Amino acid sequence: MQHLDPDRLVLLALSEPQDPAEADHLAECPACRQDLDALRHVAELGAEGQDLGRLPAPPERVWLGIEAHLAAAESPAPVRPIRSGRTRPRWLTPVLAAAAAAVLAVAGTVVADRIGQRAPAETVTARATLRPLATVPADANGTVRVLSDGLMRVDVRNLPLTTGFHEVWLIDPDHPTRMIAIGNLADVPDATLPVPPGVDMNRYRLVDISDEPHDGDATHSGRSLLRGTLTS
Repeated sequence: MQHLDPDRLVLLALSEPQDPAEADHLAECPACRQDLDALRHVAELGAEGQDLGRLPAPPERVWLGIEAHLAAAESPAPVRPIRSGRTRPRWLTPVLAAAAAAVLAVAGTVVADRIGQRAPAETVTARATLRPLATVPADANGTVRVLSDGLMRVDVRNLPLTTGFHEVWLIDPDHPTRMIAIGNLADVPDATLPVPPGVDMNRYRLVDISDEPHDGDATHSGRSLLRGTLTS
């Protein structure tokens, strides 16, 4: 059985429309289907990259490798446009390898670029586990993480419903009347709140979540729900 011209297979792999004779041939020729599938796979790998037009150029060694692959495909013997055997033509393997090398190089550039832009890992300087007080449902709980950039991550679950709001406090356990309001949780179970500059976290190490009414009073209501001690 005669086989399709290799250049025509490349065009078909790039979505060139098939004529009826080519469609009939591909339906009956496993060798041509195998070559076409391989070329389509390389084309799909290239299409999977996002914003490739804005990517930095691959390293020079990639293009040198592609040129070496293509040079290896050259032969003094003429390349036959029609094949009579099932063996993959000599041009196809180096071309596929070169295309795959280019795709992988671009993918590696994307990964390296994204890793370089990734935000640095958070540094936690202190943390606390929040537990319910005696009058609060036992499934209420939470966690607190204090970060090196002066932020506090508060995550709470199953707090009792309130007609007011839930407030986060830092308290000096040695002098419980000394406390600092950090911020409220509004209607969300977690929040990132700034710790006021200059606060001594070794002194104000008790985290308190309270139920506060909308009464305009900025002091603690006296209705604590969760508490936990910060440790490094």
